[in-house]
Amino acid sequence: MSVEKLVVIGQGYVGLPLAMRAVEAGLDVVGLDVDSDRIKRLASGESFVEDIPADRLGRALGSGRYRPSTEYADAEGFDICVITVPTPLRDGTPDLSFVEQAGIDIGPYVRPGCAVVLESTTYPGTTEELLRPLLESASGLRSPGDFHLGYSPERIDPGNRTWRLENTPKVVSGVDADSLARVDGFYRRIVERTVPVGSTRVAELTKLIENTFRQVNIALINELTMLSHHLDIDVWQAIEAAETKPFGFMPFRPGPGVGGHCLPIDPCYLSWQVKRRLGRQFRFIELANDVNHEMPEHVAQRIMGGLNRTGRPVSGARLLLLGLAYKKNTGDMRDSPAVEVARRLHALGADVRAVEPYAEPHQIPAGVLVVGLTEREVRAADAVVVVTDHDDFDYDLVVRHARYVFDTRNRCSGPVVERL
Repeated sequence: MSVEKLVVIGQGYVGLPLAMRAVEAGLDVVGLDVDSDRIKRLASGESFVEDIPADRLGRALGSGRYRPSTEYADAEGFDICVITVPTPLRDGTPDLSFVEQAGIDIGPYVRPGCAVVLESTTYPGTTEELLRPLLESASGLRSPGDFHLGYSPERIDPGNRTWRLENTPKVVSGVDADSLARVDGFYRRIVERTVPVGSTRVAELTKLIENTFRQVNIALINELTMLSHHLDIDVWQAIEAAETKPFGFMPFRPGPGVGGHCLPIDPCYLSWQVKRRLGRQFRFIELANDVNHEMPEHVAQRIMGGLNRTGRPVSGARLLLLGLAYKKNTGDMRDSPAVEVARRLHALGADVRAVEPYAEPHQIPAGVLVVGLTEREVRAADAVVVVTDHDDFDYDLVVRHARYVFDTRNRCSGPVVERL
């Protein structure tokens, strides 16, 4: 029996882990990406995704069953294609140009019996209304009938050491029963458990529900945090107390905002679709977006107030920010609220320095100097700001030597510490 050929379009935080896992499951994998520099780095064994260490990438390359490429001609003869390209927002409107281009480019290589699966987050209807016509037009084939088509929302959580691709349940769908069976059969080789649903629209909505749930609840806690500050109530202690309830409560914690591809963007896809199709506002999403977008400014104002109490204006102050990524233990800078905090403080005239061990140099915002977390840097800072709470930061060092700490993540305690 011949080995199945998988094409993964997009070799980022979603596509690369999928490609690696598929190689380990015995498939021949072509990893396509339009970024030639990214492909060169992968081909040389250099991983830029923290969840994929260099030795794992090296084993995949050494097996001869993983080929990173920028050429769609390398997709010829594929059995399965998974599309994992970005779906950003442009002026509040979904930008599906990457999905469209992937459909146009892979379409000529679609053949009878193959399967195409979209994983990119999008609004309900994208798979059938946008992607399918592109594939059919380029191939001259039809789905259902000639080739299989489905949707399976990605559930990658960068830096999560407990829930990885292979042990996170995978929602799967197809445009008909045969497509669902084909998509389900593929993912059963990759993950421990699949969750079949009745249509691609259900699967597309599933992803949006998951991230809207988080966005709304984080916004609730963030607004409570801003109000609790003015009421002189320790919101962190209140959350910890509420968390002891064994039913009917799930803890969410405040922070400087939300980042990554999911929370700042995905709920907006649902809000946009509701407005476009129904002419109505999705008020919860829009309110949650407003609250979470306000957090970087709130953090900057709190830091300014803390400096004023020490007799130091923010203009000219030396500030040391711990972390710039959107979440701990990764270098993922996509829509990071920490970057927005840094920009706002720099615009106020502060001398902004940052400790960020994961991000690559070209990702650092202008006006921010990257330094190490040393006693000298901590002592020289007028304020140390914990923005992204990477586990390998020495918080004891910070508390021992800092003059003033503003902690947005509840990692420090002591007389010099002010928490969000």
